[in-house]
Amino acid sequence: MRVGVLRETKNPPDRRVAIPPQIGLRILDKYSDVSIYIQPSDIRCFSDAEYRQQGYFLTEDLRDCDILIGVKEIYIPTLIPNKTYLFFSHTAKKQPYNRELLQQIIKKNITLIDYEYLTNNNHQRLVAFGHWAGVVGAYKALRARGVRTDFFDLPPAGSCHDMGGMYKHLKTIQLKPIKILITGGGRVAMGAMQTIRTLNIKEVSPKDFLNKNYDEPVVCRIDPQYYVERKDGRAFDLQDFFEYPEMYKSTFKPFTKVTDLYIACHFWDPKSPKFLTQDDYKEDDFKISVIADVSCDLNGPIPSTLRPSTIASSFYGYDRYSGEETIPFVDRRNVTVMAVDNLPGELPRDSSIDFGNALFENVYDALFGDDPEGIVERATIVKDGKLTPPFAYLEDYLKNENILKV
Repeated sequence: MRVGVLRETKNPPDRRVAIPPQIGLRILDKYSDVSIYIQPSDIRCFSDAEYRQQGYFLTEDLRDCDILIGVKEIYIPTLIPNKTYLFFSHTAKKQPYNRELLQQIIKKNITLIDYEYLTNNNHQRLVAFGHWAGVVGAYKALRARGVRTDFFDLPPAGSCHDMGGMYKHLKTIQLKPIKILITGGGRVAMGAMQTIRTLNIKEVSPKDFLNKNYDEPVVCRIDPQYYVERKDGRAFDLQDFFEYPEMYKSTFKPFTKVTDLYIACHFWDPKSPKFLTQDDYKEDDFKISVIADVSCDLNGPIPSTLRPSTIASSFYGYDRYSGEETIPFVDRRNVTVMAVDNLPGELPRDSSIDFGNALFENVYDALFGDDPEGIVERATIVKDGKLTPPFAYLEDYLKNENILKV
């Protein structure tokens, strides 16, 4: 079985890779019938020289490969017919900007396996970059706070060689007595907490966060029971919230009166209540100066997330009174927003190694051999040019353009 590692072609460029050099060596050692070919790249976080030093064969032509592995969406003209592809396709939620990609995958008789749907029998995802979004998002939140207050200056995360280098810069700063709030309890939130904990600041309970004043910086992470409640007054139940989010209302507003820096790392269902309204920002005692929306839900729970920002231009301002975008760091009455939607790309080496390890530990047995638990099967959106039964609902999505009729 010949595996080709694709050069990333999406713009803006993404430097991550699914098979870093050392992970590839583990693959070759475990699976004797697998060979790996690397498509050269001048942007990949691991250089061509690093692959050559480990004995890999680099080639532009991957037509002889059976499986082609990337990270982000593939540039349509480079799709090779009759192959199996693994990447984040962003098609299964009927994203309009990738409709043509899925149409051409079907037209070219390709099998598409999407990382997002690689799950175990308990429906838990097996591979993801979410932890690294939290790690980087919290760092960028602190960087924004430093720029806004002129208290300290952190370099961009993307200019650091790896997480260790980024944390080295972080340990040089000292925060004033501020309150930092993190929403969420999953991988993203835990990544954010990991970054905040490098500062060795005090962690406090939601009750104390809301009611006490401190002469030192503090951080509080809250789960859903602290920012929503049942409309009918019944006791909070997490599973019930997941199943019936429309039955809940927001109780987040009190946190806006005491929080200086807010890092949003929660999962949000469109049926669940919004955290804030635009009018909440207008109140005189609204205190939040920086919102790092790591979750980045557009038209979602946080009105100041007007659009995604980019790694190159990570921050924008939000006018609390007009609800319009402004230049960041100019008017201190405005909220500084960070809403980068590809945060792991700023620590590509660390996040690639973590992602590659997860694939090795959880997926490759099923991909290169038998799949008794259906891991690969569940993640296969298209097989040999046809939508698989779990994704048959995408047929109407495909028909909306004239490129391909299904």
